[in-house]
Order: sequence, then C-alpha cells, then structure tokens
Amino acid sequence: MAERITPRSKDFSRWYTDVIQRADMADYAPVRGCMVIKPYGYALWENIQGSLDRRFKATGHVNAYFPLFIPMSFLQKEAEHVEGFSPELAVVTHGGGEELEEPLAVRPTSETIIGHMYAQWIRSYRDLPVLINQWANVVRWEKRTRLFLRTTEFLWQEGHTAHATEEEAMEETLRILNLYTDFAVNEAAVPVIPGRRGGGGSSPGRWQAIRSRR
Repeated sequence: MAERITPRSKDFSRWYTDVIQRADMADYAPVRGCMVIKPYGYALWENIQGSLDRRFKATGHVNAYFPLFIPMSFLQKEAEHVEGFSPELAVVTHGGGEELEEPLAVRPTSETIIGHMYAQWIRSYRDLPVLINQWANVVRWEKRTRLFLRTTEFLWQEGHTAHATEEEAMEETLRILNLYTDFAVNEAAVPVIPGRRGGGGSSPGRWQAIRSRR
C-alpha cells in the first residue's frame, strides 16, 4: 500500500517533502544537505533551462563556463563576498595528496572570477558590450536544507555583462528583469512582482550588468 501524503493543514513542511518524493522528483543524497535529482525532476530543470536559454540568446547573449574552484584571495578582495558567504563556504585545502599553496573556495557564485577575466578581456570600449551567461552548479553549506528550495549544492544560472555606460547597464538589467518575469508568468505559471534583488540568500539565478571602468 502506498504511503499517505501528510495533510498540508497538519504539517506544511512534511507535506511538501512527501509530494516531492511521491512524485519521484528527487531523493536525499548520502551527503547531508545534498539531493539526487531524479529523471522527472531533472526534466523539469531541462525545460526551465531550455526556455530561458532561448530567451537569453534571442537578446544576443552567449554561454560560457567558468571554473568551479575560486582562489580565496579573489573573495577576500571584496569584503561583501567574504561577509555574505563565509558561513556557507566549502573550502578545499588539499589536492593531489598535498596542501595547496592557497585555499580554493568551491564556487558559491562567480562574480569575482568573472570580474577577474573581464578585466583581462576588456581593453577598450571596442570590446563592449560583453554579454555572457553561465549554466552551472554552486555550493553553499546551508545549515537547514529542503529539497529543491535550499540545498548544499544546486543548479543555477548567472549572467554577467559589461557595458560602456551606466545607461546601457541599466537598460540591460531591466531587459533581463522583464525576461525573467515573462518566463515566470507565462511558462512557470507563477505570478511575480518585479523589483530590486535583495542581497544574500540562495536565488534561482542571478544577472549582473556593470559599467566598464576602463
């Protein structure tokens, strides 16, 4: 006999987990806070990814991939990153049987390493705009986790663009905000109220548009 789903009115948290597992979308992994995304659950992610990816490319963006490991010094250059992510960081101190010269953070997000690369790639206004998106996984050592909503490792998307003027950067930001809104409402059937993004926390994605300082 199939196990009964906990009534939502009795225990909302337990009800949510029961539904995810009964729908065969995901299961708990051996590592605390991690999950295995099963085929049905992953198919949903593929649909989300495909739909958003088409929208990004239609506005001139291209995909790239940046490393999973980030030098700790990169994060320490920006106090906000250290302060915001320090409690959640997973840090590698040994590799190949030896202690590393510099600890490596397992990607909590990619601003610092992408900024480092952009500084090398952008030499003048002729190199702008840079319109890059990344599909990747990130790791944040969460203390309280829940399937799909908050896990130690999760899949996500982040866009980082560079522009010649502040006006162009703002135009890009609003364009992508409207793109996210269109996806959420018309494909995910989730009503949303567009607004400013708050700092910190695990968001489903990130888009950062900056004005080039060169």
